[in-house]
Amino acid sequence: MRLQTRTGAILDPYASNLLTLSTNRPTGATQMADDQSEQRGINIHFQPEQMAGVYANFANISHSDYEFTVTFARVDHEVDAEEIPGVVVTRVNLSPRFMRELIDAMEDNYSKWTTSEGIRNLPEYEGDEPGDNGEETEED
Repeated sequence: MRLQTRTGAILDPYASNLLTLSTNRPTGATQMADDQSEQRGINIHFQPEQMAGVYANFANISHSDYEFTVTFARVDHEVDAEEIPGVVVTRVNLSPRFMRELIDAMEDNYSKWTTSEGIRNLPEYEGDEPGDNGEETEED
């Protein structure tokens, strides 16, 4: 999963355990000349045990006047009981501004994913390999 926010931050846990996020100078800050615009970088490190991430198939979103809370859980939908068992895998608190940026980044990435899936489902699509149309060939 690759997440890019409007500020230019890119989150890609599959790339490496070090992410370099570049952001533009904050709005309202003293502007340098256009030819000398300043870029800031943020280095985020993953612990090796965090690289695999966690699996969630359920999310609950709540909010207060000051923040949003997203709770991710793994639930067993195949259980035929009145209460479905589940376990919280992580909970994230977000500022309203970051929540908006997260929604925008998710909409952008989902749109790109649906476009690529639509291309793959076209009858003309021949796969990733040149000349690979999914048919088996006989070897001489």
